[in-house]
Amino acid sequence: MASVKKVITREEWEKRLNDVKIRKEDMNKLVMNFLVTEGYVEAAEKFRMESGTEPDIDLATISDRMAVKKAVQCGNVEDAIEKVNDLNPEILDTNPQLFFHLQQQRLIELIRNGKIEEALEFAQEELAPRGEENQSFLEELERTVSLLAFEDVSNCPVGELLDISQRLKTASEVNAAILTSQSHEKDPKLPSLLKMLIWAQNQLDEKVAFPRINDLSKATLEDPTV
Repeated sequence: MASVKKVITREEWEKRLNDVKIRKEDMNKLVMNFLVTEGYVEAAEKFRMESGTEPDIDLATISDRMAVKKAVQCGNVEDAIEKVNDLNPEILDTNPQLFFHLQQQRLIELIRNGKIEEALEFAQEELAPRGEENQSFLEELERTVSLLAFEDVSNCPVGELLDISQRLKTASEVNAAILTSQSHEKDPKLPSLLKMLIWAQNQLDEKVAFPRINDLSKATLEDPTV
């Protein structure tokens, strides 16, 4: 016979939540961390003025970082590489995987624009030497070059390389590397805390019935199901 769960009423649960004291300064830092990491420079500046919360990096660098990210998202990889080097040349010098992925994205853009001869030349001169030194790079290069074998990329097994999602993936990698170079977390803290909330609720749900937050966008408590 299954044991009956203990039921915690909404009134009791809200009382327990109210007993937990969270400093407003900590909440403000969490918000600022999200705005800075995600690149909302205007919102971060406004929040700084309204709350008095100072960001842990120069807000001016956010615009530079977002310019790099936007360039990759638009397929302007050469411009993005130049902007990264203007920010900090060591980022690409010390991260061969990131540099390879940016060069791979340049190759993808050449193929996308139908510049076949230029794409082959670029692959041979810029990417092939790196593939000789790294097996995973070689495999990624072979997958990318295989796009040239298909007239209809919609039927190509690696056609996803031409999707916008590939640009976004590369842009996110560059964004994370710039943040790391600035001694800042590459991911905002807020999503991780929300994941922890879901995990904790699921763990607690195995033992007791309690008011859960099921819709994180509204953050409203829902009465426990008995």
